[in-house]
Amino acid sequence: MRILVVGAGGVGSAVAAIARRRDFFETLVLADLDRARAQAALDRVGRGGPGSNMQAHAVDASDAGAIVALAREVGADTILNACDPRLNPPIFAAAFEAGATYLDMAMTLSRPHPQRPYELPGVMLGDEQFADHERWEMAGQLALVGIGVEPGFSDVAARYAADHLFSSIDELGVRDGADLEVAGYDFAPTFSIWTTIEECLNPPLIWEKGRGFYTTEPFSEPEVFRFPEGIGPIECVNVEHEEVVLMPRWVDARRVTFKYGLGREFIDVLRTLHKLGLDSTEPIPVRGVPVAPRDVVAAALPDPATLGDRMTGRTCAGTLVTGTGIDGAPRATYLYHVVDNEQTMREDGSQAVVWQTAINPVVAMELIASGVWSGAGVLGPEAFDAVPFLDLLADYGAPHGVEERDPANPAGV
Repeated sequence: MRILVVGAGGVGSAVAAIARRRDFFETLVLADLDRARAQAALDRVGRGGPGSNMQAHAVDASDAGAIVALAREVGADTILNACDPRLNPPIFAAAFEAGATYLDMAMTLSRPHPQRPYELPGVMLGDEQFADHERWEMAGQLALVGIGVEPGFSDVAARYAADHLFSSIDELGVRDGADLEVAGYDFAPTFSIWTTIEECLNPPLIWEKGRGFYTTEPFSEPEVFRFPEGIGPIECVNVEHEEVVLMPRWVDARRVTFKYGLGREFIDVLRTLHKLGLDSTEPIPVRGVPVAPRDVVAAALPDPATLGDRMTGRTCAGTLVTGTGIDGAPRATYLYHVVDNEQTMREDGSQAVVWQTAINPVVAMELIASGVWSGAGVLGPEAFDAVPFLDLLADYGAPHGVEERDPANPAGV
């Protein structure tokens, strides 16, 4: 496997750091608009371990032709998109044109329903990519979409539960929370604020059997959920996320939701940004220069990739599955993945949130390289056998956890 990683930010850098210990690839090329940024990321990673053949290149991720040219220059057969999802279209198109396998960690962006945004979906996450499924399938090429941690690990967990733990599923409820703290900042998101604003202020998506997809107001249906391994209870709210789009395609369930433990202060900040119009991506003139307000917000905040030295705590991603177990009894099981920032900084110099996102596509690429995972078309993680993924995740030193809950109180509070 010869891999081209497009984007040398926090996640792209963490991909290189994790992959350097593995031997499933011949070459890994880390590319960014600024070649120096990609080279600096590789310099931080170091060249020890089996995966030592890594190169830095420059590429404009908004230019599909430039990506195709670079992929052909370096002989890439796999392209991993480590950029914000607004750049998915050109990178996705370039991978097809280059004849490469494609992977991403977030799907093409949604657009709310123009008349009834808090009732009906408009263009949903990933619609533009799934519309290309037949073309990819006929070409015999694989586009593995949504293979980060959420979506990604959470989807693998749903597939595992459906295949091995449950005879019928009432709800697949993705629940994300953390006890991370960043010293020295009053407000410092641990992941891309551009993406966070997008998913938190868009109408949340819910799927129900017999009803299909529908939307609600942002931050709806608050519930307190107890996260494992001492993280504890956190209020979680509905947020737009790809799992709700992906899971019903391959896993039989009555309901699919995604809730994020944002915290009251974070929600208040997001609401204020929205009220002031600072969440907008439409450029406005500022002293004669067109500027997108959301880009200003992102520029004013610290780069999440640089926060690791100031961070403490853990982040937890997982899927709460409720329904009937294979023994015929009611069952509630939370399949989860916890990462400690101290460990990821010590081992790979990457803060926990971006590291947890990055490890999943690396595991997936190793499974594809070995032929354990194979397919054609635009497919989500649920389309593949979950067991090899979870086994390999443990082999990487990052095993998942399984916690049985009281079916009468699955939130655990």
